Amino acid sequence: MAVVLYITANPNDHETSYSMAVGKEFVQAYRSANPYDEVIHLDLYKMDIPELDADVFSGWGKLGAGSGFDKLNDAEKTKVGRLVELVDQFVAADKYIFVNPIWNYSFPPVMKAYIDSICVAGKTFKYVSGIGRVGLLRDKKAVHIQASGSVLSPGSALADFEMGHRHLNAIMEFFEVPSFESIFVEGMAVNPDHASEIKENAVQQAREVALCF
Repeated sequence: MAVVLYITANPNDHETSYSMAVGKEFVQAYRSANPYDEVIHLDLYKMDIPELDADVFSGWGKLGAGSGFDKLNDAEKTKVGRLVELVDQFVAADKYIFVNPIWNYSFPPVMKAYIDSICVAGKTFKYVSGIGRVGLLRDKKAVHIQASGSVLSPGSALADFEMGHRHLNAIMEFFEVPSFESIFVEGMAVNPDHASEIKENAVQQAREVALCF
């Protein structure tokens, strides 16, 4: 049985959001094909995700210097402890489904906060003398579902402006995740007359990808 994290960064639900609508169809198709796998929904807008602030860096510094967790102050314990929970949950999972809209050419800030929480040396990557950075998630799979009003996917005229999928792709390469697929739901704002068709095409792609995920 595989454990799948369904990670959504959207304040809207599938009724009003293109990315969430396609994400829902992906999960339904996946569950039908893999009934014994566990799919855990992480709604980033409803989760406690500590920002990397002074308390976090102070706590990490104390731990790095050899202090025990019990020596941290209350704020450091709360934030550092929560970050450990998040990255441990991520590492323990087998597959990841990331879902987000594009806002101002990037994903919502809560997605960046989550990414920061899982980029942890010794957990998702490590440094090796003479080699450099080595990813530690070489047995995982990931898929990214992203919606945008403009057409921003690779090869489009605005592809260089897009910072959401490219950022997540860099992180997956950083972790050395070997399989990372993408589903773009895009162009609804510039082609409103074709919005329903664009959504349906993305839904069909999501169902097909889900069967092999």
